[in-house]
Amino acid sequence: MVKPIDYDAHPMDFQPELTPTVPSFDNSVAGGLYWTENANHIKLIDFNDKEKLMSTANTPELNRIPRINDTAPDFTAETTQGTVHFHQWIGDGWAVLFSHPKDFTPVCTTELGYMAKLAPEFAKRNTKIIGLSVDPVSSHKKWEGDIEETQGAKVNYPMIGDPQLKIAKLYGMLPAEAGETCEGRTPADNATVRTVFVIGPDKKIKLQLSYPMTTGRNFDEILRVIDSMQLTAKHKVATPVNWKQGEDVIITGAVSNEEAAEKFPGFKTIKPYLRTTAQPK
Repeated sequence: MVKPIDYDAHPMDFQPELTPTVPSFDNSVAGGLYWTENANHIKLIDFNDKEKLMSTANTPELNRIPRINDTAPDFTAETTQGTVHFHQWIGDGWAVLFSHPKDFTPVCTTELGYMAKLAPEFAKRNTKIIGLSVDPVSSHKKWEGDIEETQGAKVNYPMIGDPQLKIAKLYGMLPAEAGETCEGRTPADNATVRTVFVIGPDKKIKLQLSYPMTTGRNFDEILRVIDSMQLTAKHKVATPVNWKQGEDVIITGAVSNEEAAEKFPGFKTIKPYLRTTAQPK
């Protein structure tokens, strides 16, 4: 069912229904801003364009990119190291999923090689890494040879094949209308498939960063962020700007001064809201 927006209504009045119905056409209703009960967001529908309306009513909503604290979408996919059931593959640790718009692209070649070199550092942090590129696994395996030759590192982690664009769409990196095949698509067509997701043991998104195709990603920064997130998940602290392992941290506002004195003896009060202490062990 489709209804006009009531601008005076509270947002919580807009509740989705599990089984949407295709609206009847009424030529007396002007096109305008409407909300659809099969999604939690607003769409522009022109009621004078019946073909577009039918398409809107029967086409699945576009997937948005998962936000921090969303559950990472689960999937089963073929990779260069066999079939992966994503949540099961993550297990009780952390994971980094990083995506690429196409095989045999220059910036991504350097990134995949550098990640292979960093693999031991991720392993120290109980973090698995997995790549994705919008091409089949057979192409990935050929690309791996170029990566080892040019970057001096053998790709030692799985790379997901996504020739039908399913995972790219599932993670909101491509729109639904992108089609169902990688064939004929250029890197520019897939330019938005340049996102890094960090996923915690609870299968929640902890970080997502998207990069342009012309800018290589800083995976040392991903390691730094994982260090921060793992530390702050264990202790009631936060990390300041440009923090690195071993540097002072910030005591969170949830900790009273009395508790801080017990947990973080010798802490410093710079302002009532800004208290620092040595990094907890």
